[in-house]
Amino acid sequence: MTYIIAEPCVDLLDKACIEECPVDCIYEGNRMLYIHPDECVDCGACEPVCPVEAIFYEDDVPEQWKDYTAANYEFFEDLGSPGGASKVGKIDKDARVRRRAAAARARALTRCPSPRRRGVGRAA
Repeated sequence: MTYIIAEPCVDLLDKACIEECPVDCIYEGNRMLYIHPDECVDCGACEPVCPVEAIFYEDDVPEQWKDYTAANYEFFEDLGSPGGASKVGKIDKDARVRRRAAAARARALTRCPSPRRRGVGRAA
């Protein structure tokens, strides 16, 4: 088990968690940060310092962000375990997040007519 960084981190990259991590296991991608599952010691030091509450224990990731668990593991598939984020610096990639939740929201929006289609805002 490890900690997972989820959607609230995308395009924010606050990095307070990096400063707090005692084992240097939080890596920077292009659009978000990732916690290395083999290097994390599950201390939880990163979780309370995240200003957008994007860090969760793996079993506690909210349902709408479950896809970030797989994305976190995928990010490190080619990288392996370099033994610390400071050794490699920013990594020019991001994991692909399977956007099931976003796709479901988009489908729901297409079923809900816009105010114009319902006749709201039309002159009488």
